[in-house]
Amino acid sequence: MKTPIRTLLAGSILFSALSGAATAYATTTVEVYKSSTCKCCAKWVDHMRANGFTVNTHDVGNKEARERAGISTNLGSCHTALVDGYAIEGHVPAEDIKRFLKERPRAIGLTAPGMPHGSPGMEGARSDPYDVLLINKQGDTTVYSRHLPSDPKASVMKLK
Repeated sequence: MKTPIRTLLAGSILFSALSGAATAYATTTVEVYKSSTCKCCAKWVDHMRANGFTVNTHDVGNKEARERAGISTNLGSCHTALVDGYAIEGHVPAEDIKRFLKERPRAIGLTAPGMPHGSPGMEGARSDPYDVLLINKQGDTTVYSRHLPSDPKASVMKLK
């Protein structure tokens, strides 16, 4: 049976679109500043890689990177990531980062202050609701997304 050229062409276009979507963030390099002994930071790096990001780690701590990015200590966490001119502080889910990079707001970046139980890299027996905050250029914050314990990796409520 001969396969019509249109079917082959349509299949090729669909495959290209799907594989492009899966690898869209593979060329987006995330530079992560963390402690060499922090296991939850390493788990967050794994989460980012599993979601298509290229990640370079720098085991030098994150205090200087956080200060250079303009993130106050009260919004801090155990690691700071820099990506496409933005700062990502702490255990922010990859889906929030993807949405943020697509929207490209005028902002410093995103933060999940502290180390919320149940966030990517902080999975375990306990899971708490937490907010991911957008940090504007003045250092003020607004809620960017809310996450419930039932699904810590997915945004359950996206706010604008």
